[in-house]
Amino acid sequence: MNSLIHLSAWDLAIASVMVIAAGLLSILLRLDLEKRLAVSALRAVIQLAAVGLILERVFAIRRPLPVLAILAVMMVFAGREAVRRSRRGYPGIHFDAWLAMSLTCIVVGAVLTQSVIGVHPWYEPQYVIPLLGMILGNSLNGVSLSLERLLEHLSARRHEVELMIAFGATRSEALSAPLRSALRTGMIPVTNIMAAAGVVALPGMMTGQILAGAPPLQAVAYQIVIMFTLAAANALGSMLIAYAAARRLVSPDGRLERKL
Repeated sequence: MNSLIHLSAWDLAIASVMVIAAGLLSILLRLDLEKRLAVSALRAVIQLAAVGLILERVFAIRRPLPVLAILAVMMVFAGREAVRRSRRGYPGIHFDAWLAMSLTCIVVGAVLTQSVIGVHPWYEPQYVIPLLGMILGNSLNGVSLSLERLLEHLSARRHEVELMIAFGATRSEALSAPLRSALRTGMIPVTNIMAAAGVVALPGMMTGQILAGAPPLQAVAYQIVIMFTLAAANALGSMLIAYAAARRLVSPDGRLERKL
C-alpha cells in the first residue's frame, strides 16, 4: 500500500483558491454569502489548527484527565450548537440539549470503543477523541432536527394536543404523533447517508482510511461499524431531546406550559 502523502502549506494555499472561487460566485450571483463563507472558512482553519496542536500534546501525554476534559468541552459545544440551530426555544433547552448529546456520546461511544473496537487503555486518545467526536458531530444533526420539528409541531398545533387531553387522552397519547414525527425527522440524515454509501459517495471514515493506506476491505469494515453506530446515536439523541422537551413543555394535564 502507498504511504501517507503529507500536505504542505502550499497545498493548503491551493485548496483555499476553491473557497475563494465559491465566494466570487456568490458575488457574481448576488447571493450575499461571501462574508459568511469567509468567516466560516477562517473559523474552520483556526479551530482545526488549535485542535490539531492540542491533540498532538494529548496524544503524547496519553493520560485520562486531558482526554476527559476535551470530551467534556466537545459535549458542551455540541449541546450549544444544537440549540443555536433551532428557531424556537424554552427555559431549560440548553440543559436538555447538553444532556441528550452527552448521554448519547457516553453510551454509544462506550459501546463502540470498548465492546466493538476494544480500545486499550479505555482512554486511548488516538481512538477515543476522533470516534466520540464523530458521534457528537453526526448526532448533532439528528438532535437539532428532532428538537426543531417537535417545537414547530407544538407551536403550530398546540390546540390539537390540548383538545385531545380535554377528550380524555393521556399526555403520552396526545404527544405520540408529534414525538413520532420528531424522531422520524431526526433519523433522516443518517438514513440518507447509509442509503447513498458506496454507490453515490465514499463516506468520510472509509475515505480517510484508504488515504492513510489501509486495505479497502478493512476501511469498509470500519465504515460499516461507524454508520451503524451513527444510526444508534441519531436514534438515541433524537429520542432523548424530544422526550425531554415534551416533558418540559406539556404538563401532565395536557396544557402547554409556555408559548414557543
